[in-house]
Amino acid sequence: MKEDYTNSLIDIMKKYIKFLLILSVLLTTFISCKEESKSEEIIHNHSFIKLLSNNENLNISLLLDLSDRINPKKNPSPAMDFYLRDVGYLKSIAQTLESHIMNKKMIKIDDKIQVFIDPEPSDNNLNIKLNALKISFNKENVTKKKIFMTCKKYDSISKLIYESAIKDDHYVGSDTWRFFKNKVNDYCIEERYRNILVILTDGYIYHKDTRIKENNRASFLTPQVIKNNGLNNSKWEDKFDNKDYGFLTLDNDLSSLEILVLGVNPDDKNPYEEDVIRAYWSKWFKEMNVKNFEIKQADLPSNMDKIIRNFILKE
Repeated sequence: MKEDYTNSLIDIMKKYIKFLLILSVLLTTFISCKEESKSEEIIHNHSFIKLLSNNENLNISLLLDLSDRINPKKNPSPAMDFYLRDVGYLKSIAQTLESHIMNKKMIKIDDKIQVFIDPEPSDNNLNIKLNALKISFNKENVTKKKIFMTCKKYDSISKLIYESAIKDDHYVGSDTWRFFKNKVNDYCIEERYRNILVILTDGYIYHKDTRIKENNRASFLTPQVIKNNGLNNSKWEDKFDNKDYGFLTLDNDLSSLEILVLGVNPDDKNPYEEDVIRAYWSKWFKEMNVKNFEIKQADLPSNMDKIIRNFILKE
């Protein structure tokens, strides 16, 4: 009887151990599946976020500075003329928009791109060219041909605009301050869009009809202004802050506008020139509540392409 009892106990223990082993395997499998499910959820959420980004409606505006900065004779550049750099930037922006639209579902497409010059050119042919660069896409009118034609237009037509301005040798200047004062809210900001303004400029602002100065604030900026203000030495930053230098403040809330400045080309006679230019623009944008902005020096379009894509597509 004792042996039978012992054998019975051993059988029970074996079954219990077997049960524990099976339970352990089941728990391990369950935990593993749970972790896998969690990983899949993370991947799904990441893809969803990326999809949301692709589904943003872009409203891209471009402001061109057609002052004599684009004159190859006055501002020669052996690597590439500055006006051709501008054309390259415009092409990259158009290609980036193409990429954005191609990655959206057709029903979600609602994107725009347009070009401005301030002051507006009196040349009617130039206005016709600018109008051709005002393009909108939506589910009703979008086709692959129209998407791919955007880049071709921005390459060929923008080149004609710059070459025409250089040939005429009558530069319209850069009234950027007045554009921000009177037009940026109406022209560049729309609800339900991610509004982006790209400014192609050497960083200086000047127009003969807009020369306003109040204390150490002004509507314009030139190399001579920087020199006259004594912002051409290592103490420039202290003086800039303490004496409140900068562009005249505007009563604008541009919190729904993102700005990318391309083509800054400082006077090389002052080693601090680029820093001063950046300080002027940065201070101005912050005072207008611009949350996201970048200011980039003139470089070859091949080097700027990634910067443009990253800014627009948030890659």
